[in-house]
Amino acid sequence: MGDFDWLFLIEVLVGGLLSGVMYSLVAIGFVLIYKTSGVLNFAQGAMLLFAALTFVSLLERGIPFALALVLTLAAMVLIGLAVERAVLRPLTNKPPITLFMATLGLSYIIEGAAQLIWGTQVHGLELGIEDVPFDIGGVFISQFDLFAAAVAAAMVAALSAFFRYTRIGLAFRAVADDQFAALAVGLKLPWIWATVWAAAGVVALVAGLLWGARLGVQFSLSLVVLKALPVLVLGGFDSILGAIVGGLLIGATEKLAEVYIGEYFGGGIEGWIAYVAALAFLLIRPSGLFGQKLVERV
Repeated sequence: MGDFDWLFLIEVLVGGLLSGVMYSLVAIGFVLIYKTSGVLNFAQGAMLLFAALTFVSLLERGIPFALALVLTLAAMVLIGLAVERAVLRPLTNKPPITLFMATLGLSYIIEGAAQLIWGTQVHGLELGIEDVPFDIGGVFISQFDLFAAAVAAAMVAALSAFFRYTRIGLAFRAVADDQFAALAVGLKLPWIWATVWAAAGVVALVAGLLWGARLGVQFSLSLVVLKALPVLVLGGFDSILGAIVGGLLIGATEKLAEVYIGEYFGGGIEGWIAYVAALAFLLIRPSGLFGQKLVERV
């Protein structure tokens, strides 16, 4: 009996960690924008929805998988560039609340555009990966969750390599550390911001396809961004590593709490326990595990 209980605990924990990787993927889109421009991009969820809806709609119109993926990728890059050029650039040096409200308005505009172009019906999305469990030493792990975790890990590795070893990546890190110093050495902020927004569009595409395959492509998909907020609070709004660790912690917390203490609250605590954990963490460490503490000169 004891062995069975331990195996079940491992199964729940692994399931939570794999779900957490999916949360991290959404959170990384926030981090990319916030780290370079200080904007909390609430339109990330709408971008995720637009990507998933565009891809599945192209497939349903007979476009081959690879071509649909390329066309959707191009669309997301263009959306990222357009948002930076039309919204972020004119609002440079405006208060953070102004920028936040702008991205909130953008989220409704992008959702409206998706509805106008593709309609409002719900779509199923198949990526060719069946959601069947693997039996690994008596622990059952979802095949789709493993696939999603592998894709997310590859995305994180690619982003890390891009920002660490490329010229654009070095410029990105310089801007993230000190915008004024970056300007002083001749870096062009609008060009760097445009690149980062394009990268956020690519992240939205990957996250949109994975979440769309899991939940179905529907307009409630844009609310996945709400799952990213506790992740950002725990990990820090300006850390890619924090987004990963925060996602794993939130995913594990949700699953373990639902299984082991959910019955004492009547069940269904998986939907809100992450926010309780995030609120408690805010009181202890407002900058998150890996976020930079703000130091203001007075």
